[in-house]
Amino acid sequence: MSNLHPDSTAPVQAQIESKLKQGFAPEFMEVLNESHMHSVPPNSETHFKVTLAAEAFDGLRKVARHQRVYALLNEELAGPVHALALHLYSPEEWRQRGSVSPESPSCMGGSKADSGQGV
Repeated sequence: MSNLHPDSTAPVQAQIESKLKQGFAPEFMEVLNESHMHSVPPNSETHFKVTLAAEAFDGLRKVARHQRVYALLNEELAGPVHALALHLYSPEEWRQRGSVSPESPSCMGGSKADSGQGV
């Protein structure tokens, strides 16, 4: 059902997974820390990709689904999480897509620090 890593070396990821599991009771859940694909220090927890299939998304448009996840993860988004890629499906949509998580694009690099704008 999920890709859980509840160890103390990834506290942000574990917190996100716990909240999503409790908030949506997903049929499928995958939370991937993609921070290593970006210009961040080693072992960062700043960039995540979430794939969820849950009945809670039945009949909701994409924006409403995203709003529900943002509301649930508002603490993480206000703090350590810089980027959150969301792929949210109803169980039927998930089965139709073949139960395959979308690939993430490669980071094109660059940051505010690189452009001289400061961090």
